[in-house]
Amino acid sequence: MSSTSSWQSFTQQLFEFKELGAWIDGSLMQAPVGYFDTHRTCIQQAFAAMHVIESGAIANTDENRMVGHYWLRNPDRAPDATIRSAISETIEKINRFTSAVHEGLIYPTPGQTFSSFLIVGIGGSALGPQFIAEALGSAQDKLTPHFLDNTDPDGIDLVLSRIDLKSCLVLVISKSGSTKETRNGMLEVQEAFRRAGIHFPHHAVAVTGQGSSLDTIAVAEGWLERFPMWDWVGGRTSVTSAVGLLPAALQGISIQELLAGAAAADNQTRLNIIEKNPAAILALYWHLGCQGTGSKDMVMLPYKDRLLLFSRYLQQLIMESIGKDCDRQGKTVHQGLTVYGNKGSTDQHAYVQQLRDGIDNFFVTFIEVLHDRTGESIEVEPGITSGDYLFGFLYGTRQALAERQRRSMTITITSIDPFRIGMLIALFERAVGLYAELLNINAYHQPGVEAGKLAAGEILKLQAKVMDYCSRHPAECHDPESIATALNAPEQAPLIYAILRRKLP
Repeated sequence: MSSTSSWQSFTQQLFEFKELGAWIDGSLMQAPVGYFDTHRTCIQQAFAAMHVIESGAIANTDENRMVGHYWLRNPDRAPDATIRSAISETIEKINRFTSAVHEGLIYPTPGQTFSSFLIVGIGGSALGPQFIAEALGSAQDKLTPHFLDNTDPDGIDLVLSRIDLKSCLVLVISKSGSTKETRNGMLEVQEAFRRAGIHFPHHAVAVTGQGSSLDTIAVAEGWLERFPMWDWVGGRTSVTSAVGLLPAALQGISIQELLAGAAAADNQTRLNIIEKNPAAILALYWHLGCQGTGSKDMVMLPYKDRLLLFSRYLQQLIMESIGKDCDRQGKTVHQGLTVYGNKGSTDQHAYVQQLRDGIDNFFVTFIEVLHDRTGESIEVEPGITSGDYLFGFLYGTRQALAERQRRSMTITITSIDPFRIGMLIALFERAVGLYAELLNINAYHQPGVEAGKLAAGEILKLQAKVMDYCSRHPAECHDPESIATALNAPEQAPLIYAILRRKLP
């Protein structure tokens, strides 16, 4: 291929979005000539479906719910006045509350101020705020963030050991209030406060559904404040609701800019022309990269330390949305899009060796950030900075993979700031929605997650039966098979063995 034709091929697959401060380079995705043209009809159908969802249709049919995370960035698009008012009033309430905390008008005890906050949540109720905190935090944070996002006792102890409870605000985030990991974390934190002789309600804030068990507790105990979680916002798309906005505002991050970036991406990704719609471009490249069947993984390689958690955030957003057993007609399809990654150039010393020379079961999404740092950079070699090396490693890795015919695309953004982080969040949310439409699956329910929760409950019921049996028949406590037979559950002997191994000395 001549240099001229190579340049033309590159420019035909390089898409710039000036309003977003972003580019998508798909020149190494090996798209066949006319690839977008062959998908114009189906992507137009996806655009139409997204419009119906945004208009307030029931999209989560399992729970008979609308899907309205797009309204969070533009309340005027919500289908009724009640929702529009609720969104706007919540943002105003967040601004008032966080300003009062920062100014010392809301305080733990007279003469003290809050210096940190602890989020108790799981999944989207923790991962979104963690991503924003990592991406946009600084030494100048107004409150230092901490997170409890599991029911691991040792992990809970480790987090609590790093916190001065006397000056810590606690945000308990759970839509239903009954999520076991969050409930357990809340009980553990309450006990830590009790042992320290600190009145927990003077430190506690609930982010939850109106009338939930958590909401009831917060009212009864007189917690500082309560913020809403609505049933039309799923956990994995809740970061631009109070779930993510309240922690970001407490940290001192501009939630106005975060929402503005998300709104700008929403506007851009509503356009019905593929080449002008970055979410449609991503969705079609995903379809190309894994052949529309989930046969290949997506490796996320952001070349910026602040984006370390982005791959984890996208794991939940994409895999919980796309990993489905059946399509909308009930046909078994076993769809999915596996996401993993860490950051560049660290990964060049981890698994890029396999990406280049091993099994070809992936495509890569690089993320490049043009802005190196605030302030001047030293030269680590004549005329070369550390940022130049990061740039070199990114494009060198791209080239090394391309030499082995490994597909990749590159998303470039100008900088890491609240606007750009909001933009990335909204961009990938829309890409997930469009991709799900291309696959004819429902992106907005998660039956597999619920199945795991139900199974965990059954295991704990069995544990209670086993321990009760052992208390009454101590001589048989080390015989899983006998216990299984006695409980009329012979198939559960291996699980009973695991219970006994953990619970008995």
